[in-house]
Amino acid sequence: MSRADASVPAAGAVRYGPRPQSALGVLALFRSELSITFRRARTLALLGILAALPVLIGVVVRVQTGHLGGGDGGPAFIAQVTQNGLFLVFTALAATLPIFLPMTVAVVAGDSVAGEASGGTLRYLLVAPAGRTRLLFAKFCAALVFCAAATLTVALAALATGAALFPLGRVTLLSGDSVSFGAALLRAALIAGVVALSLAGLVAVGLFVSTLTGSGIAAMAATVGLVITVQILDGIPQLHAIAPWLFPHYWLSFADLLRQPMYLHDVLRNLSLQGLYVAVFGTAAWARFGARDITS
Repeated sequence: MSRADASVPAAGAVRYGPRPQSALGVLALFRSELSITFRRARTLALLGILAALPVLIGVVVRVQTGHLGGGDGGPAFIAQVTQNGLFLVFTALAATLPIFLPMTVAVVAGDSVAGEASGGTLRYLLVAPAGRTRLLFAKFCAALVFCAAATLTVALAALATGAALFPLGRVTLLSGDSVSFGAALLRAALIAGVVALSLAGLVAVGLFVSTLTGSGIAAMAATVGLVITVQILDGIPQLHAIAPWLFPHYWLSFADLLRQPMYLHDVLRNLSLQGLYVAVFGTAAWARFGARDITS
């Protein structure tokens, strides 16, 4: 080993500190991954785009109606936005969940391991500080936190825009029942949590794809392409037999939480399906990453 090679692991140790030996060490590793994820300009740009989408939706609805309380048509959520600005939260989540939220998560998850490999830092991280299982687990958890941050960004931007452009007050649910604004706000928080968890399966899939290649761009493109392909398959009537097993199939089931009483059947099926994808593809990612010959 050359002198230059011998000095490299020390650089990795600067990033993570001493080799984690306990839960506290794993937590330190997770914090480091979290910091790296949210310091990237790409991550901030993605969050900025997500924050702009609810503003755009709210402005378009406000301009088209021309006055408060003028919405009589359109999808269930959009038709009620002009009656209560809180519905802009549900509208924005319904609009971003099929495409924009999954694509941003796919970029972050797909780049998690492959980005380190293409940047030439993965080998040094494994030599010096962490171990493969801990490192993979930290990256998975950091990607889950990004799911929560992305969903929260959409929800908060929509809430602020809805409050600025439309009236607030008691909320009429999809079932026709009326609840207080505070109770509806709690449902909005619950829905945001369900939406974030709905992306957990995609995180596991993206992490697995990321362990298959040393190119961050290829991993991100493959994960994004997979999201699009699976959603196309989910919309083909002839494939209805396999549709309930596709990870996006129950994504929009959160609408059932806007009923009185809340209808949980499809929501629970969605969360169970995401858990299945996490178990299968998380295990596959761990097996692949553990056996992978790291050369960069």
